[in-house]
Amino acid sequence: MSAPLPQQPELVLVTDLDGTLLGGSLGERRRFYAWLEQQRSRVLHVFCTGRDLTSVARLLVEDEHMGLRAPHLVIGDVGCTVACGASLKPLPLAVDPIEARWQGKPDRVLTVMAGAAGVSAQPISSQRRLAYYYDPDSFDHGLIAELEAHGVDCLLSDNRYLDVLPAGVNKGSTLLALLDTLEIDPTLVVTAGDSLNDLAMFETGLAGVMVGNAEPALRAKAQHLPRTYGARASGCAGICEGLHHFGFGHLLAQI
Repeated sequence: MSAPLPQQPELVLVTDLDGTLLGGSLGERRRFYAWLEQQRSRVLHVFCTGRDLTSVARLLVEDEHMGLRAPHLVIGDVGCTVACGASLKPLPLAVDPIEARWQGKPDRVLTVMAGAAGVSAQPISSQRRLAYYYDPDSFDHGLIAELEAHGVDCLLSDNRYLDVLPAGVNKGSTLLALLDTLEIDPTLVVTAGDSLNDLAMFETGLAGVMVGNAEPALRAKAQHLPRTYGARASGCAGICEGLHHFGFGHLLAQI
């Protein structure tokens, strides 16, 4: 593992980006990012995002002035990519099994999607998923079953995104596999998110923080999960609220 991970982390914080780690007021974000930097030897930080690695790299440059630094690890492409946070180089041990599940699937999916109404391709560079924008008013939801018959999973989120993933691969499954590889105590893990593609993280049974600005569809599905806390505050402030709820408030004294 090339990423410089904490030897004995006191917390493993797994955060979605848009709407979650990138959410909240400028002051809240600056304070939280500064805390993450100060606690780097105690808090193992993982981005868990729908963004591809190119987009993550661009974000780290664009938000450097806010104090946002590279995490220890990145789960990208809605769970289809795992990379070192410092170099953003994919980790073969984690990625190869996902790649194997994806073999032969793109051509089948593209054939089904050819000419489909209400969809357009997202400009991303992932090699293990296909990503689209969809129009909820004109998209034929019957297409989902046709696609999934070819051994893929389809994920709709934020009322505009359609991700086609290898069957059984999502943010939650990839996170669990990563934690197992790293031999991390699951009681040290807190996840945080705001959109429907974060539901798989919450369904793992790990501690989860649904930030206050979460999309209604996620609230409807996650509100009854016993280990998911619905924060009142949005973005970074919501993450802090959730950390207090799950007993990690002592780590936040400097915020």
